[in-house]
Amino acid sequence: MMKLLLRLLARWRVRGKENVPAQGPLIIVSNHLNLIDPPLLSASIKRRIVFMAKEELFHSLILGPLVRGWHAFPVRRGRLDREALRQAQQVLGEGLALGMFPEGVRSATAQMQRARAGTSLLALRSGVPVLPVGITGTEKIKSPIAFLRRPEVTVNIGKPLNLPPIDGQLTRTQLASATDFIMVRIAELLPQSYRGVYGGDEGGRSIGD
Repeated sequence: MMKLLLRLLARWRVRGKENVPAQGPLIIVSNHLNLIDPPLLSASIKRRIVFMAKEELFHSLILGPLVRGWHAFPVRRGRLDREALRQAQQVLGEGLALGMFPEGVRSATAQMQRARAGTSLLALRSGVPVLPVGITGTEKIKSPIAFLRRPEVTVNIGKPLNLPPIDGQLTRTQLASATDFIMVRIAELLPQSYRGVYGGDEGGRSIGD
């Protein structure tokens, strides 16, 4: 249904489909602009994606059923949610794709914001490849009326990346570097005007530093 709506109501383009592994566990990460980003990713990527979404959405009478329909499970923001991490590891253990928005919230300006470390922590612990995705155009969809103009929506899929294994105990510096590494890979898939805090040289640091 989402594919049909996108074809009818938007100028929808997907680039880099060939970069999506056909099978095996995968962490799909993207910038976040709009509530429709999860179903947009599901329509754009030929994998079943299980999303990690903020807990508040599940309590909404309108959005709750939709979020569950996106194969999502809740995460409590602002602290380490061990239950959410356990569910995420279970999803990956079943060989499925896990969808995450590392920034944690939608960007009000369409520019990337400083990400939280949960995605890199999960990627380093699991050793699962990370697939970066850049979304543009959904920030213009503020109401159904926006579809009358057939907004241009682009999903740009990058190549999978593997974070190098960490010897010994993971430090906060290594975790921060891994987070920056992932976010810069997303930023590279976006126009400069979308890159926000990741428009500089964050990607130059080594994860092991």
